[in-house]
Amino acid sequence: MITVNVKCPHCGKSLIDKKKLIDGKPAIGVKLTYAGKNSMLYLSSVYGSYSVETDLNVPNGKIAGFRCPHCNADLKSTRKCDVCNGHMVAFDLKDGGQVQICSRRGCKKHIIEFEDPKRELEAFYKSYLKAYNE
Repeated sequence: MITVNVKCPHCGKSLIDKKKLIDGKPAIGVKLTYAGKNSMLYLSSVYGSYSVETDLNVPNGKIAGFRCPHCNADLKSTRKCDVCNGHMVAFDLKDGGQVQICSRRGCKKHIIEFEDPKRELEAFYKSYLKAYNE
């Protein structure tokens, strides 16, 4: 299991909530907005996992909003999902690069990009090896 350590692309504060575990790892915590209602959304920090927890019911196929719990900035990316045309939601990787997920409930499209591919892929690979050997 490779975990991603993400932060807000606006204020730079960590989005990892060490008090909330999903898949046995600290979760990514963001504010979720849908139909005028707000709630915390906890996403698995395990790359490739689709496990989430929230008190807000977003119907399958509907698009929700994502905000930073620290600065309240909208996390919507300028990129559109190439699967369903929803907006992507961006989180910066702590060590450089970005993870993006689709804002449409049920769409599993996600992207990981590295600013310095050689250095960041090496760090990602080391994280994988560490997790594999634990």
